[in-house]
Amino acid sequence: MSSDRPVLETRDLRVVRGGVEVLDISEFAVHEGEVVCVVGPNGAGKTTLLQALCCLLRPSRGEIVFRGQRIETEYPVLQYRRRVAMVFQEALLFDSTVYNNVASGLKLRGLHGSKVRESVEEQMERFGIAHLRDRSARKLSGGEAQRTSLARAFAIKPEIIFLDEPFASLDQPSRESLMDDLQRILKRTNTAAFFATHDRIEALRLANRIAVMDEGTILQVGTPAEVMNHPANEFVASFVGVETILHGIVIEQNGGSFIANVSTTRVEAVGDANVGEHVLLCVRPENVVLATRRQDEGVSSRNVYQGKVKKVIPMGPYFKVQLDCGFPITSYVTAHSLEGMSIQEGKTLTASFKATAVHVIRNPQSMEQSLDQSINKGH
Repeated sequence: MSSDRPVLETRDLRVVRGGVEVLDISEFAVHEGEVVCVVGPNGAGKTTLLQALCCLLRPSRGEIVFRGQRIETEYPVLQYRRRVAMVFQEALLFDSTVYNNVASGLKLRGLHGSKVRESVEEQMERFGIAHLRDRSARKLSGGEAQRTSLARAFAIKPEIIFLDEPFASLDQPSRESLMDDLQRILKRTNTAAFFATHDRIEALRLANRIAVMDEGTILQVGTPAEVMNHPANEFVASFVGVETILHGIVIEQNGGSFIANVSTTRVEAVGDANVGEHVLLCVRPENVVLATRRQDEGVSSRNVYQGKVKKVIPMGPYFKVQLDCGFPITSYVTAHSLEGMSIQEGKTLTASFKATAVHVIRNPQSMEQSLDQSINKGH
C-alpha cells in the first residue's frame, strides 16, 4: 500500500537538448510503496523523465527531491544512486555467473560474506532462478536474463526501483510470468516503483497510478480506472483504448443528461453541458453491444443505431468489429458471438450503448487544465 509520504518529487523539471525542450514536468511525485506507470507513444519523453529521476541525465532546470531533500544541494547524487535501482529493456549483465551478477550491486556497495550470500539467495529464489546460479549470463534466455537483472536490482533493497520497458523484448509467456512475479514482489517488499512503458495492459496490471505522457509533458495522472474511463482529452482517450470518439454539439439539455448532434444523429449522454457547447463523446468498445436486428423495445440503452460492418479484426481472445452507423462505432465481441451473429464485412447490425457509458469531454479545444492535484495525489 502506498502512503501520503512522497519518496520522490519533481518541481518545475525541464530538459533541453540541442536547444529544444524535450521535457516539461511542473510537478510529479512517487509515494511510499506506490507503483506509478508512465505510458505514452515512442518519443513521448518517458525514458528522458526516467533518466532525469535516476540522475543519469542532468535537467536544464528544476529540482528532484528525495525524501524531502533536494538532490545535489541537500543530498549527494552518489548517495541517492546507492538507494535506488534501475532495470532497462536489455538486461545488461556482466560476463559472469547468475550468482555473481545478482551479487554485483551488493559488492559495489562494500558488502561481503554471509550478508551478500543471504540476500542473493533470497532474490534468486523469489525470481525463480536459484537453479541457474552457476550458469553463465551468456547462456541465459531473454526471460532468464531479465529475471537476473531484476534480482540484482532488488538485492540492494532499493527504496525506489526504476523500470524502463523491462518486458518489451520478451515473448508473451515469459512476459506474463515475469509480470506476475514482479507484481507479487513489489507488494511483498512495499518497494516504490516508477515504470515506463508504451503498453497500457502492463500499466493496468501493475500500477496504482498511471501518468499519460506526450511530447515531453504529462497530460493526465490518476488511478487506472480514472484514466481508462475518464480520459482528460482526445489523445489520452485514444491512447488508453477508447475506440469510439465522437465530436458533437449539444442540442438539448434534460437536467443531468443531454443530447448532442453527431453527424446529424442524436446521442444521449449523462452529464452537464450547455446547449450549443462542443463536446467529445467517448465510448469504450466493451460498452458497445451488437445485435442482429434493431431492439428499441425492452432495452435500457437509449443510444441504438444501425450500421454496416466495415472491418473485423482478430485481437487474440476477442474480435474488434468496426461499424459505420453514420459515424464510426467500435465494439469488442467474443469468437462465440462473432460466429453466432455471423458477423462479417458488409453485414447490417445494431449497435447500442447506455448514456451512462459515455464519457464526456467538454470544450475539447480548451482542455488544458491544471494537473497539480491529480499529479501529486497518492493512491
